[in-house]
Amino acid sequence: MAKHIEPGMRIALPVDYAGVSMAMTRPIIEHGAGNLDLVCVPTGGLQVDQLIGAGLVRSVETSAISLGEAGGAPRFNAAVREGAVQLKDATCPAIHAGLMAAQKGIPFMPMRGLIGSDVLRYREDWRVIDNPLADAADPIVLIPAIKPDVTIFHAPMADRFGNVWIGRRRELAAMAYASETILVTVERIVDENLLADEMSAAGVLPALYVTAVGLAPKGAWPYGLWGEYSTDTEEIAHYAKEARSAEGFSAYMSLAQTETA
Repeated sequence: MAKHIEPGMRIALPVDYAGVSMAMTRPIIEHGAGNLDLVCVPTGGLQVDQLIGAGLVRSVETSAISLGEAGGAPRFNAAVREGAVQLKDATCPAIHAGLMAAQKGIPFMPMRGLIGSDVLRYREDWRVIDNPLADAADPIVLIPAIKPDVTIFHAPMADRFGNVWIGRRRELAAMAYASETILVTVERIVDENLLADEMSAAGVLPALYVTAVGLAPKGAWPYGLWGEYSTDTEEIAHYAKEARSAEGFSAYMSLAQTETA
């Protein structure tokens, strides 16, 4: 599925608890398409850090990047210090607003909560205007539509018709509705039509929005997946320690590749 990713694309990736397709990380790195602009929905972690460490990332739009209890994301932090990636600082509501604008086919979404924050000083693409419907001065921020070229995530299951079960993770649907291409890895593929069952239909992303589905058991590891397995905090802490240096990162990735093979 990594063949869908081309240099310079804008890639949307989910928050760590919503189904990160770690199974896609190495194929993306091996595919080698660089100058990627990542959009974290709304924060990023291990997958983002590894793509940055591999030298594939040009910019990151996010409200935070961390490895949770394991601390900061080392390759991201190093890249920001060295000026190797452009950081587009955002907030969680702003990222969701941009995606909502894209899925509705409009150029921007207004937001009020950013007024008075320092974030506005560093986002020249966000505009502050007076509310045209107000009788007095009433500033409001316009968030440009965020339209990713590709969305990538991992889910518990899909059916043989291409419908994907996302449960309550509606941010995954928002990402898919806003994107051109949607790549999904899953724990399993079932025979029954998930949309035909009233008990599951409300939590299904229809095949209409899905470009490709790949079978990848434990595809979120070392992150957990809701209802399936827990996060491997020891492995994430191990990565955080090793990836503090570029050499340690390379050694970790090489060893992980050997173990997978």
